Amino acid sequence: MTIPKWLPVILTLMAPFPALAQAAGPVPSLRIAVDKVKAPMSPRLYGLMTEEINFSYEGGLYGELLRNRSFKGEGGFAYVNEDPVYWSPVGGAAIALDGKVPLNKALDLSLRIDAGTASVEKPAGISNSGYWGIPVVPRTVYTAAFFARADGSAGPVTVALRGKDGTVLASATTPALTGQWQRFEVKLTSASQAPSKDNTFSLTTSTPGKIWVQQVSLFGPTYNNRKNGTRPDLMALMAGMKPTFLRLPGGNYLEGDTFAQRFDWKKTIGPTEERPGHRSPWNYWSTDGLGLMEYLQWCEDLKVDPVLAVFAGYALGGEHVSSPEELAPYVQDALDEIEYVTGDVHTEWGAKRARDGHPAPFALTYVEIGNEDFFDHAGTYDKRFSAFYKAIKARYPNLKLISTMPADATPSQAPDLVDEHTYAWGGTEMYDHVNDYDGRSRAGPKVFVGEWATHDGWPMPNMRAALADAAYLIGLERNSDLVVMSSYAPLLANVSQVGGDSRERSMQWAVNLIGYDALKAYGTPSYYVQKMFAENKGDLVLETAGRDIPQLTDSDGKTRPSLFWGATCETSTHHLKLKLVNRRGEAQPVRIALEGVQSMAKTGWLTELSSADPGAGNDIDAPERIVPKTTAISGLSRTFTRTLAAYSVTIVDVDAACGEAQRP
Repeated sequence: MTIPKWLPVILTLMAPFPALAQAAGPVPSLRIAVDKVKAPMSPRLYGLMTEEINFSYEGGLYGELLRNRSFKGEGGFAYVNEDPVYWSPVGGAAIALDGKVPLNKALDLSLRIDAGTASVEKPAGISNSGYWGIPVVPRTVYTAAFFARADGSAGPVTVALRGKDGTVLASATTPALTGQWQRFEVKLTSASQAPSKDNTFSLTTSTPGKIWVQQVSLFGPTYNNRKNGTRPDLMALMAGMKPTFLRLPGGNYLEGDTFAQRFDWKKTIGPTEERPGHRSPWNYWSTDGLGLMEYLQWCEDLKVDPVLAVFAGYALGGEHVSSPEELAPYVQDALDEIEYVTGDVHTEWGAKRARDGHPAPFALTYVEIGNEDFFDHAGTYDKRFSAFYKAIKARYPNLKLISTMPADATPSQAPDLVDEHTYAWGGTEMYDHVNDYDGRSRAGPKVFVGEWATHDGWPMPNMRAALADAAYLIGLERNSDLVVMSSYAPLLANVSQVGGDSRERSMQWAVNLIGYDALKAYGTPSYYVQKMFAENKGDLVLETAGRDIPQLTDSDGKTRPSLFWGATCETSTHHLKLKLVNRRGEAQPVRIALEGVQSMAKTGWLTELSSADPGAGNDIDAPERIVPKTTAISGLSRTFTRTLAAYSVTIVDVDAACGEAQRP
């Protein structure tokens, strides 16, 4: 994810004026050469890109419900250990951070609670309101855990979830505390109250005295019931996209603003209480509870392949190394990381992975060296890429290595793939990129479009953005012999607080695929475009042609097509997939001729995503305002006419003998 330093924390986007429809002309005609294959469809074309932005992990996918659980002082832009931000005293307690009573080297301070006035009638302690709320749903078990010690001995601690009015929704009590650090864990079971998010979590004692606590944690149910796991509804939405890979740890989160703030993977594995955490480049704290192992389990749960990005000696603030001596420890760190992922239990880091709970190696095919290194104005990426390439290939010759710059910018060593990023602003610019790869030489490396998106809509993409996204994907499919992988970015965004004080916003980047608050989640129109295309990918790209394609004059004065199309074949089932985009504000009849087809059904299925208002989108309160609808269609033949709805993305799925005659 590109971070211009002058860019405001939130990108406020102005939608362009609607395209101007031209006078009606002849009915456009599309010719689909069902027996002529243009290119093979890459089986990995659709995947996921993610990074810690928009509270994607903390307050998002990572299942932890309490904010600042390790008291690192992450208040807005001020990352200093002065106040226990997001924690409040209750019942007359006084609280303060204490560096003299650390839990361990990683969590080197604690929260001291002076509960000298505590009593049965007025318990004293602390409370936390989570990430813009704590979700409580009926008849659900929550797991609370924390480390605690007292000045000598102290009575039990009561752990509770409370509603907005203070009503206790669930509670449990621990055994008595001692003068030594102990870990406590309790289960909180909610009753049959309505789902809500305006709740708080509290730890209180009725015994006067001082208590120290660290890593105070609360988890609800997780995907596949994994300990230290992920949020089920977000995982289900991702699974619905049928991705084939996950690019991790993603974007600028890999580099950090400085070397000290990079994703230092060795500090993200092992017990969570031994992970110190770090500041993310998007100005909030990451506990690293979602560390390298959790990323790999995320891949395992979704049945996708990891695309592992390794830190390559450059940080966003310009800090870099390039000499062999300076690079050596970072190259070794990358080799160790690959061994952690793929090594057997007899290797040093494979054994560590086994101790972390996963003896079996993970599959790994792709390794990306760095991220967006074209921002390295010192021009050191060629040296850095070559050093990593040679070392990794020497030990792991079968790995495919990805460069973050065009191939001609790394002349010393040609990569296996190059990662290219395409962001288009407004609802029309992306149409200028639909043909980006049509004329690209196939002699160079394959392409990974690791980040792309149409920026239109606030705070999340609207239907106008989804139309442009669909047209762009048709272009990628048409060139998927060259473009072998792609992933929209960013993937996730907490939409709880999109305006106001920039230090308290839940979003740092507008236009993302999936939105959520503490309780609910939804897919945007762009999400559904991704889902539709992945569900109807096919394995062969067919040759097509068009005639009498209507044009639109857009608000920027440019004239562009109003109709985009593509066709693929799923040979295992003999299904023809026609993808059609009508960006006009009126219904568009289209005449379709299937040439070279030997046999076909007269019926099929039509899936349509449309909206009468191109500026509309989905949101927390209306998560299904714009969703695909699938209906049965009849009257199909070698030549037929379909009328496409205004502002629509349509997929026609018909049983037909396709892709059987010619291959490229």
